[in-house]
Amino acid sequence: MVADLGIDAATVQGTGAGGRVTVSDVNAVATAAASERRPFNRMQQRAGAALLTSKRTAAHGYTVAVADYSALDEVRRGNRERWRETEGFSLTYLPFVARAVVDAIAERPLMNATVGDDAMTLHRDVHLGIAVDLAHQGLVVPVVRSADTLRMRGIARRIDDVARRARAKQLAPDDVSGGTFTITNPGASGTYQSFPIVNLPQVAILSTDGVAKRVCADERGRLDVRTVGHLCLAFDARVIEPMYAGAFVARVAELLASRDWAAEL
Repeated sequence: MVADLGIDAATVQGTGAGGRVTVSDVNAVATAAASERRPFNRMQQRAGAALLTSKRTAAHGYTVAVADYSALDEVRRGNRERWRETEGFSLTYLPFVARAVVDAIAERPLMNATVGDDAMTLHRDVHLGIAVDLAHQGLVVPVVRSADTLRMRGIARRIDDVARRARAKQLAPDDVSGGTFTITNPGASGTYQSFPIVNLPQVAILSTDGVAKRVCADERGRLDVRTVGHLCLAFDARVIEPMYAGAFVARVAELLASRDWAAEL
């Protein structure tokens, strides 16, 4: 086996009786030789520590709503080419979700709180964190400040700006601090449903997942093909009650389905 696998016999330590080399010993060396050890980068180390702290500290609760994107998707398809010509980037679902989140926060202000050791702080301004994947080398969460003062087009521009600068490693410390609510978007990779971890000291994070064409039934049982997706909300149950969280995420779904998005564009 040593000869067939091209292993240096001197690297094999026998664990059998009297120090004899066993098949398992040879396989262990072969497996190690075929593996590559990659230490965590600095971003992964920091993120890992923060996520573990969040899981230990926040009493995580989860709730999921199904959102109907059909009307929004029709507007998006009809404006896709003109949008790219005028704005220079793709029109994705994310800025629509962000706009709906901001409006839902206005009705459920506890979602825009941060927590300390023994108290919470309610924030008037919505500083929206947008999780950006850095080529699978970690996530960074730049902040769209005062998102509650922007309409959908303005939010889209700001999201594109911070995402571009994040991937180019051009963010300043102020760009990633002070967020009051976070959105993460694994659905862009085709996920069906996710359970994100609260980004402390914030009290909630929304994951957008699973936007796809599906056969749905209306209240009368009639079948139709709709564009639907999941909105998965993780929340800190020390601050947010489950009914409150459910009402919030349901309102986000309602806004996505019913808002006059053509007017927003």
